[in-house]
Amino acid sequence: MRKTAVKNGISVKAYAGVTGVLLAMNVTPARRAGLLGFALKRRAPGTDFKWLKGMLTFPGQHHTDGELSPTNVAPIQKFRWSDYTVAPGQSYTYVVHPVYGPPGAPDLKEGVSVTVRTGRVTEGEHSVVFNRAAAASQAFSRDFPEVEQLLNEARRKKQPAPPIEQWPPAAAAWLTRGLLEQILGFVALANSARWALDIAIYEYELPVIAAAVRAAREAGAQVRVVYHAKPKDPQTAINQAALAGIPAACKSARVTNKICHHKFMVLSAVKRGQRFPTAVLCGSANFTENGVYRQANVVHVVRRPTLAAQYLALFEHLYSTPDNPAATRQYIDAANPIVPGQPLFAGFSPRSRRPDLAEFARVLSAARRDVLFCTTFDLDDAIEDALLGQPRDRVLRYGLENSRSRITGFHAERTASFATPAMLSTGLEGFLRESTAGQRGNILIHTKVLITDFTSDMPTVISGSHNYSRAASEANDENFLMLRGNTDVADAYGCELLRLYDHYRFRFFIREASRSPRHLDPTDGWTRKYFAKGSLSELDRLRFAGEG
Repeated sequence: MRKTAVKNGISVKAYAGVTGVLLAMNVTPARRAGLLGFALKRRAPGTDFKWLKGMLTFPGQHHTDGELSPTNVAPIQKFRWSDYTVAPGQSYTYVVHPVYGPPGAPDLKEGVSVTVRTGRVTEGEHSVVFNRAAAASQAFSRDFPEVEQLLNEARRKKQPAPPIEQWPPAAAAWLTRGLLEQILGFVALANSARWALDIAIYEYELPVIAAAVRAAREAGAQVRVVYHAKPKDPQTAINQAALAGIPAACKSARVTNKICHHKFMVLSAVKRGQRFPTAVLCGSANFTENGVYRQANVVHVVRRPTLAAQYLALFEHLYSTPDNPAATRQYIDAANPIVPGQPLFAGFSPRSRRPDLAEFARVLSAARRDVLFCTTFDLDDAIEDALLGQPRDRVLRYGLENSRSRITGFHAERTASFATPAMLSTGLEGFLRESTAGQRGNILIHTKVLITDFTSDMPTVISGSHNYSRAASEANDENFLMLRGNTDVADAYGCELLRLYDHYRFRFFIREASRSPRHLDPTDGWTRKYFAKGSLSELDRLRFAGEG
C-alpha cells in the first residue's frame, strides 16, 4: 500500500509492506536551509503517538550504548527511512516534522501526516512473509543478551550450540517473525479428509514442521511428499528420517544428478476423490532450523486456484516419474513456456536452452528507475551483467549477494560494489557487540529476489527457489513467481530487501570508518549530497519520493 502527502514544502511517500514501512521524504529548496533532519512519530492501533527512535546522536549528546534516541531529540538525517516495528494487517499513522534550530534546542515545525495499512498474511490473494533472521544485529543483542550467554556457555563446555528450539521462546519468535507460523498455518488448513496437501521439498528437517504434516495426515488429509533423494547425498538420509512417519505409498524419492531444490506445498479441496487446488505456498525457505530462523528467507502464499493447479500438475509429474529428470525437462519445455509480460507467471525447471535466464536478464535490462535484489551463490554471467547495468547509468541499484564465503553488496551503480562484514564484532561508541554464534554455515541471505522499477506504478518482482544460475535453469528442480504491476506485493518485497541492504551497508560503513564514532551533522551539511545535481543521491531522494 502506498500513500503520499504534501504540506508546506514537505512531502512524504509511504510504502507499506507486511512487517516494514518505508518513508521517503522530500523538501523544496526553500525548506532545505538549516534543516537538521526529520522527527518522526507514529500512532499504532489503540495507542497514542510515540516518537520513533534512531541510533545516531549529535556530538556531545548523552547516549547510553545500545539505547535508541527519540527522533525529536536526534532527528533522522536521511531522505529515506524505514520502520520495522510494525505488525501485519494494521493501520499506522506517521507524522514527519522537519527539524531546524541548534542541536541542543531543536525546533520542530508543523508536520506532514500519512496513514497506511500493512499487508495481511492470512487473507487476500497474496501473503508474503519474511523472517527477521539477523541474530547479528543491534536489536537482537539489545533484546536477548541471555542468548549470547547460552551460546558462550556451550562453547566453554566444548559442546555444540543448542538448537534454537532451546533458546528463550521470545528470541526464536523474533528471528522467525511469523515465517514458521505461516508454514504451520498453511499445513493446518489440511485438517480433515476434505483436504489434500502435496509437498515438494529439498531439505525436510525441522521437527515442528514434520509433526504438523503428520498431524494433518492423522486428521484424515491426503498427504504426499516428493523429496530430494540424490544417492550418496547426506541430505537424503536426513529427509528420509524426518519422513519416517509418512507411509511409503505417500512419498516419492526424487533422484536427480543435481538437486530437487523445490520448497512448495499445494493445498487442495478433495471432492469425489479428486483434488481441486486452492492455494500454493512457495518461496526460498527450506524446512530446516537454518531456513526458518537463521537465514533470511521468504514464504509466499498465493490463493489462486489456476496458479495452484500449475504447481499441482508439476507435483503429479514429479511424483509419478521421480527418477527421470530428462522426462521432467521435456514436460516443462512443453507445458511451461516462458511468456513475458503476464501479471502473474509461475515458472519451473529444469528446462532446455535457458529461456528463464534470458527473460530474467531482459527484465533487468529493461529497468528504467531502479533495481533491488538479494541473491545467493554465484549468478549466471548474463544475470550479473544485467543487474549491474552500465557504469553511471541513471538506474538506482541496491542489492546483496551471499556467496559461499561472504556477503557482497552493490551500491547504486556498478562502480561501487563492496564486501560487508556480517556483524559488529566489537562494541563501538553507541553500539553493542554482535555475534553470529550458533550459525551453521556461511549463508545468511538465502532469498532469491529481483525487483525492477520498485518506485514506479509497474514494478516487476521475481521470487522463488531459483538461484538465477545455469544449474538452476538446466539441471535443478526449481520454481519461481514473476509478478508485474502488483505494487502491494512489490512493497512487501521491496521494504524487506531494503531492510537487509541497509543492515549490511551500515556494517560496511562502520568498518570503513575504522571503527570511529559516528554522529549526526549539527548543520544542514548532511543534505548537500542529496541536492547535488545529477548525483545518485539526488536520484534516490526524488525517485523514492515519487518526484523524479
